[in-house]
Amino acid sequence: MSADDVLSVLDLLRRARVEVWVGGGWGIDALVGEQTRDHRDLDLMHRLDQEPTVTAALSEAGYVETLDCRPVRFVLTAPDGREIDLHPLVFAENGSATQASFDPQHPFPYPADAFVTGTIKSTPVPCLSAAQQVHFHQGYEPTPRDRHDMLQLRRVFDVPTHF
Repeated sequence: MSADDVLSVLDLLRRARVEVWVGGGWGIDALVGEQTRDHRDLDLMHRLDQEPTVTAALSEAGYVETLDCRPVRFVLTAPDGREIDLHPLVFAENGSATQASFDPQHPFPYPADAFVTGTIKSTPVPCLSAAQQVHFHQGYEPTPRDRHDMLQLRRVFDVPTHF
């Protein structure tokens, strides 16, 4: 998934009038303001109540659902293999949100300040905060990509990470 692909998807969804936030590796690169590695996919958080519009807009662009792990996440894939990993969020009045987890007693929390703006190719994009990214990168054995991503957050934001 190239930077131009990401910006094209975000523009498509903006025109559909849905709110999404970039997470994962592209979210970290958006925070640091530069692409630091290749990306297999694009992680997007979206409002659960806007999911029909999100999926319709991406379907019109050729994406089809290839993985359904709802209510936690699902994946849409373009004919050329580009993947978008979608994470539905339910928002509270105070701006915080939750995402379902595979353990229904422990949903993933998103505090209101988890939703920030970064840049991809000098274009402002909605993304997840450094603190939220660090929070999601704990409790498992990190991959080399995870280690790279956390290094970028330490380098730019001087934040402690778990690895």
